[in-house]
Amino acid sequence: MMRPDARVKRDAFLAAIGTRSLVMGILNVTPNSFFDGGRFFASEVALAHVRQMVADGCDIVDIGAESTRPGAKPVDEALEMARLDQVLAEMVTLEVPLSIDTTKAAVAARALSFGVVVVNDVWGLQKDPRMADAVAEAEAAVVIMHNRAEKDESLDIIADIRRFFERSLAIAAHAGIPKHRTILDVGIGFAKSSRQNREAILRLGELKDYGLPIMVGASRKKFLGSLTGDGIEGTLAGSLAVSLAAIVAGAASVRVHDVAEHAAALRVFQTIRNTD
Repeated sequence: MMRPDARVKRDAFLAAIGTRSLVMGILNVTPNSFFDGGRFFASEVALAHVRQMVADGCDIVDIGAESTRPGAKPVDEALEMARLDQVLAEMVTLEVPLSIDTTKAAVAARALSFGVVVVNDVWGLQKDPRMADAVAEAEAAVVIMHNRAEKDESLDIIADIRRFFERSLAIAAHAGIPKHRTILDVGIGFAKSSRQNREAILRLGELKDYGLPIMVGASRKKFLGSLTGDGIEGTLAGSLAVSLAAIVAGAASVRVHDVAEHAAALRVFQTIRNTD
């Protein structure tokens, strides 16, 4: 069962969805993540970075202790927990809600016991059969992300995403995870061609019938270089452009490395969009 202070953070975060575009800030406490691996590995540096992201306007911080970049070497459960133990006890004392980016139920349960309120599973509850129960027992919210074992350019990517979400949502329902604590993520950059990444964003509206908020995480990803023709990968400008395109297409939140720039861009965008 979730602690009262953590429950307040969880409910405030969920209540904010739909009132404006939300920003999830990324914290990688790993030496090898694709963009910022090693930069925030030291606990004092990680904590300072979280405080800065909060000051810059993030709504939630997503902490990962295992890289999910293509070709990354898997991290065992004990090491992943040890990396998290260095930072979580102090971070949960901050006002910002925290999310744990993991595919392992034991790691998720450990983080939730500290006061983390969201589990962000890049395999959408389908990799570890214990994950859905861990989320339900802790009364946490969950981000269900679409993924595949390998890329298949012949697929209608939205049809594949829908099949994946149907399986994940059935698992969540069986475990007792309420729909109002569920967020969907189309998994930009995960086993998708550049065309499929673009389609997944452009066709977000086709997923509205789930009645669930959608998160998009395209920040600093390699495929951004294919959109301009110059081959320059993972730029800030490209990240901002894709995040705004995702919001227009129906995303409720974006998961990003550069919080200050995204928060500022979203404020301008929303001010223009809300002008009578």
